[in-house]
Amino acid sequence: MRTRREQPIQIKTPSQLAAMREAGLVVADALRAAAAAVQPGISTAELDAIADRVIREAGALPSFKGYHGFPATICTSVNDQIVHGIPSRQTRLAAGDVISIDCGAIVRGWHGDAALTVGVGPVSAELTSLLAACERALWSGLAQSVAGHRLTDISHAVETSAQASGDYGIVQEYVGHGIGSEMHMDLPVPNYGKPGRGPVLVEGMALAVEPMLVLGRRQTRLLDDGWTVVSADGTRSAHFEHTVAITAEGPQVLTAEDGGTSGFARLRAEGQQAQQARQADAAAGPARPAVAPVSAGARARD
Repeated sequence: MRTRREQPIQIKTPSQLAAMREAGLVVADALRAAAAAVQPGISTAELDAIADRVIREAGALPSFKGYHGFPATICTSVNDQIVHGIPSRQTRLAAGDVISIDCGAIVRGWHGDAALTVGVGPVSAELTSLLAACERALWSGLAQSVAGHRLTDISHAVETSAQASGDYGIVQEYVGHGIGSEMHMDLPVPNYGKPGRGPVLVEGMALAVEPMLVLGRRQTRLLDDGWTVVSADGTRSAHFEHTVAITAEGPQVLTAEDGGTSGFARLRAEGQQAQQARQADAAAGPARPAVAPVSAGARARD
């Protein structure tokens, strides 16, 4: 028996997933256009206008604009802003910044949602590693979005990947979510946790998986605008997201142009490289301790 507080998990038909795929491709186009325009001096409001134009020219509607009063088409979160940053004419990007761009679109009543983080020109090696770690954690989670798996298999894969990449803070207060006829639905998808828990994933489910990593502590703070979430210690952050459908053929990434083929191939290649490196280390055996040279006088005393 379902209690009143519980909501049924929405299972989509193939035609409904097809509409979500259309929405996802619109989101991909909008993100690509906005990311391509990132450069020193551009305002986040200009990026918002670019994404809005792409979405509307495709005959879709922005998911975010007006959502609980949110005033823009995309979220633009710069540097220590983790998520839900509001585009502004006053906020102009500078060389070395990083910016997360989060975007949603609606086609025939069905939603797609995705995000990426890019550098403004060349960024430090530390930030390059942070962005790579966050994107790798996303694809590790997406790879576990398989019928028969449990929800927290995704969560555990995200956490394990992030921890293997470095000493990053994994944001816990903000998580992924179910998606479909609404932008935010059951199930919530944490980016941490033990595997094998939560509902069983079944064909027709759709989820937005979105890890958020920071260089410092995982704690966050909400700004006075009621939207923008920043790292509590002021360290920089990264945020990546894709909408994925659970299908009989495996995970289909609705917001990736190729359905996720290249992302999963890259994840497998990185896994094989890591395994080969471990095997090489094991074959080499433990390093032999250095032996100090014996002086002539010592040899004579022996």
